[in-house]
Amino acid sequence: MTTDVSPTRQDSARTRLLALDHRVFDAVASRHWPGADRLLPRLSRGANHGLLWFGAAAAIAATGTPRARRAAVRGVASLALASATINTLGKRSVRRARPLLDTVPLIRQLKRQPITTSFPSGHSASAAAFATGVALESRAWGAGVAPVAGAVALSRVYTGVHFPSDVLAGAALGAGAAFAVRGLAPTRGQLPVPGRPRADAPALPGGEGLILAVESGGRAGERAGERVKALRAALPLAEVITCAPADLAAELEKAAGRARALGVCGGDGCVNAAAGVALRHGLPLAVLPGGPPAHFAYDIGVEDARDLCRAVEAGGAVAVDVGRFSTPEEVAGEDRTEGIFLNTFSLGVHPETVRRSDRWARRLGDRPAAALAALRTLRSEPAPMSAEFRGRRRPVWLLFAGNGSYHRFGLAPGRRLDLADGLLDVRIVHGGRKPGVRLLAAALAGSAVRTPVQAAVRLRSLRVDDTGPGTVAAYDGEVTEVRGALTLDKLPEALTVYRPLPLIG
Repeated sequence: MTTDVSPTRQDSARTRLLALDHRVFDAVASRHWPGADRLLPRLSRGANHGLLWFGAAAAIAATGTPRARRAAVRGVASLALASATINTLGKRSVRRARPLLDTVPLIRQLKRQPITTSFPSGHSASAAAFATGVALESRAWGAGVAPVAGAVALSRVYTGVHFPSDVLAGAALGAGAAFAVRGLAPTRGQLPVPGRPRADAPALPGGEGLILAVESGGRAGERAGERVKALRAALPLAEVITCAPADLAAELEKAAGRARALGVCGGDGCVNAAAGVALRHGLPLAVLPGGPPAHFAYDIGVEDARDLCRAVEAGGAVAVDVGRFSTPEEVAGEDRTEGIFLNTFSLGVHPETVRRSDRWARRLGDRPAAALAALRTLRSEPAPMSAEFRGRRRPVWLLFAGNGSYHRFGLAPGRRLDLADGLLDVRIVHGGRKPGVRLLAAALAGSAVRTPVQAAVRLRSLRVDDTGPGTVAAYDGEVTEVRGALTLDKLPEALTVYRPLPLIG
């Protein structure tokens, strides 16, 4: 037996909903909230064309933490998708007239009334999309943005430009856009947990037995100092040593005999130095990102002092691979080169870029210096590096080796999901007359594509039979000169590193 709903009953239900919509609109229009007559119209105008949210994204990203930057980017991406959906489908699907302004006080009304259809509310969609996108990446930032987004949505009814149902529909579409973006680009919490396998490390309540060296001086030192304050508060028994980057390894060597674990707060270069000491003494390493850059800390899942403190007190740790570069054993004395890398090793134009960036960073700041250094390196048209592989000498613009498989397209992509896979992620950009064109083509081709321009492979070891005189290498942000034959390989699961482990059950 089926029951048909007559058109008359459907029309009656729609009429009641529309009547309720108008009653709520009139109630909001007639109600006076102290201070709202000035604040909400300004807030509504500020959200025109997404300007309020672009400003909020810039402010969030400016805090400098990776989680904040990801939240800002996700919020803007969600807003863009919501706006595109509203403008192409939403406004054209339902032709609804704007509310009459008879009951809305003149002081609340916008100076320029919108001329598009009323359903759904684009401002509400943008507000909900941005707030939801931010919250999916960072609950703390989402909690801060949500009240502003709610006020923007309310302002659209308060100023008389939308009915409540327009606002609710727009907010639902905006939240849906944020979840759609998450489906296309998963949040960090949805991705596999990096850093395996689990390793034994002592639990240090209050940080007792941890000796942490902190990079001093410059902008990196200031940022490290802020994070160390939070660490001192959470781990009051930890010993903190402040020193210049050049003295960090020596200070940790002195402290290793009385430590149960070594720690470092600084950029990747300082982490590299501390890792060498930890390897020699068989001690676990605690890494607090001070940066920039701080790729290793972020890849093992430590973004701030809270993450590290939780791991140190619980004894949560993983074993990670260590990359190694060295000249053959038969080479002795000053001609021998040997070192480790936790992130990347490179030869060619990238080391020259690193060297120029380091030279200009103090005057220009890290990011402007890096951008200018890359531009100057490519515009100077340097000669390609000469390297010999399997008895054949080739011109090479760039040889890049990552400690572990990276996941993102490009020459030096951004994230590793497993730091104990035993592999080197190798990219080689072959020589040619124009390095800029070749590097761009290699970047567009991606990591899994072989082209005449680049080779992209994953190996357990790589041997360069000969490097030309004066060849410069960059490893973890540091620069050195290499000569002759060179071998790149791995020390599998050699370093134990503290990181917060996921809860089970």
